[in-house]
Amino acid sequence: MSTEPLHAQIDWDDLGRPTSRHYGDVYFAASGLEETRHVFIDQNDLTARFSALGDGQRLVIGETGFGTGLNFFCAWQLFAERAAPGARLQFISVEKYPLSHADLSRALALWPELAPFTGPLLEQYAGIHAGFQRLVFDGGRVTLTLLIGDVLEKLPQLDAQVDAWFLDGFAPAKNPEMWTPELFAELARLAAPGSTLGTFTSTGWVRRGLIAVGYKMKRIPGIGKKWEVSRGRFEGFMGPPVPRVKPWFARPPHPTGERHALVVGAGLAGCATAASLAARGWRVSLLERHGAVAEEASGNPQGVLYLKLSAHGTALSQLILSGFGHTRRLLERLQRGRDWDACGVLQLAFDAKEAQRQAQLATAFDPQLLQVLSREEAQARAGVQLPSGGLYFPEGGWVHPPALCQFQAAQPGVTLLVHHDVLQLRHVDGQWQAWDGERLLASAPAAVLCTAAQVREVEQTAQLPLKRIRGQITRLAETAASAALATVVCAEGYVAPARLGEHTLGASFDFHNDDLTPTLAEHQGNLAMLDEISPDLATRLGVADLPAEQWQGRAAFRCTSPDYLPIVGPVADREAFASTYAILARDARQVPALPCPWLPGLYVNSGHGSRGLITAPLSGELIAAWLDDEALPLPRAVAEACHPNRFWVRNLVKGKA
Repeated sequence: MSTEPLHAQIDWDDLGRPTSRHYGDVYFAASGLEETRHVFIDQNDLTARFSALGDGQRLVIGETGFGTGLNFFCAWQLFAERAAPGARLQFISVEKYPLSHADLSRALALWPELAPFTGPLLEQYAGIHAGFQRLVFDGGRVTLTLLIGDVLEKLPQLDAQVDAWFLDGFAPAKNPEMWTPELFAELARLAAPGSTLGTFTSTGWVRRGLIAVGYKMKRIPGIGKKWEVSRGRFEGFMGPPVPRVKPWFARPPHPTGERHALVVGAGLAGCATAASLAARGWRVSLLERHGAVAEEASGNPQGVLYLKLSAHGTALSQLILSGFGHTRRLLERLQRGRDWDACGVLQLAFDAKEAQRQAQLATAFDPQLLQVLSREEAQARAGVQLPSGGLYFPEGGWVHPPALCQFQAAQPGVTLLVHHDVLQLRHVDGQWQAWDGERLLASAPAAVLCTAAQVREVEQTAQLPLKRIRGQITRLAETAASAALATVVCAEGYVAPARLGEHTLGASFDFHNDDLTPTLAEHQGNLAMLDEISPDLATRLGVADLPAEQWQGRAAFRCTSPDYLPIVGPVADREAFASTYAILARDARQVPALPCPWLPGLYVNSGHGSRGLITAPLSGELIAAWLDDEALPLPRAVAEACHPNRFWVRNLVKGKA
């Protein structure tokens, strides 16, 4: 984590072009569109390559230096003109200093002809913070993955196969830290066979560095003030051997034949997975045992975009930061005020230890993500009196989870099958069959289990270490006085500004109760939490005068794992896994060169706990990336930290297999 400013510091020249104060260089030449098309589009032969893409095919472009996004918009424009309707474009770009929304809007106003492409990005340009940030356009036909951070830190975390490189960024003389042998090695490591490269620089040592890792380079006449530019074609990696991925985390073979998947469970995880697969052209059967989506833990009237971060860059913290951005952008498609509200989230510094933790976070993250507020500042934000200041997340807020689930389940390609209670999975002739006792419900080459702790009720995933935690929320009618609450306030629990005349308060934690009937005791516990959060708000709500028989709420089970990370990824045959990698019990450093015994086409997306709004939607993208053999939307190490096989490896090493 770094304390330096995240966003680019911009000056504007007399032509209205943005100039980087940090690098002392312009983002694009006066003939920006012509230069982009000549250097990056033409030198990568994208007109012909996009025209050749058929339905279900994709092209992956990697870029160093997103800047104003001009290269991305030109590529998207050409893709929209030339590619088949069912083709897909994936664009992956690294940017150390992203422009603010205001600066980006001003820069892109120079290119009104690109408005059909710049407009959708500006609409989604929120939650752009450090790490991997996934943006989705045109119903999933185009994805942009921004890697926010230093290129030499972010590219090694990327798991992808890139078909064409836009080697951009400020000139080598202005930005020598980027143009290094380490960068060139990463361009080669990530290159797909026959990958191409275009760059505005013809500097000799850059060309020689690219040749050294396997690119055949050629100088090309430039355009405008560029006398020469360069193009390259990858002919094979010539650097030192790349450490291979451990076989239990390697990509399994993706299903062949019909692109049809069963997704079991229509809560946040299941609906997100279904939508992500459908966006890639999969036909999805979404099986739900209840009569509608979001009937269990995803059915609460209000959930919170709650960011419990670490200053140390843990896998969970990275997942939360990327997931928050992805969900925040997704919510822009829903109705604000009814389905969600970006009212901000305030985490109270309820004791000295929490205040210290918050102070550490404030030095580790960009102030546009979080800010430490004094008690007076916090009260001004919240609109009610508070016992302390706290950490404020201006882009956070509350969400009505059923609305998000309904939106995703309604995507083209998703068929919702209600009252389909999957009790058993059988793998027969390359198909996963879902059975309800003696009745065959559906079958497909791929299946994804998204049923929270019910994942353990299926034989193939019965040993995954998932546990249920009962949570109960309390619903309180808004009053004229409580309408002053302007932001979500959290301590041990949370209270949200009213949605449709009702506040949500919660939620309790009970590891031992399996009964989902709301209890008076837990309503009392929630009301006690409210009093700790804000006695003033409790008074405004008239809690002391509210008869117990009028307390209303609902209870549901959260589902979590022992390490509090979700369980997302392909499923292995546990007994065969223990046999294949038995040597780990004797020597944990051994990595047998043996393929993992996968259960072909079976995946799981579960264990999101109380963070499902933040982690489940991006996990749907991760599942789709595994199944479609595409670039992962998270750092490889984070994907491995969420992988189901992590538990089987740990058990073997500890002798518990």
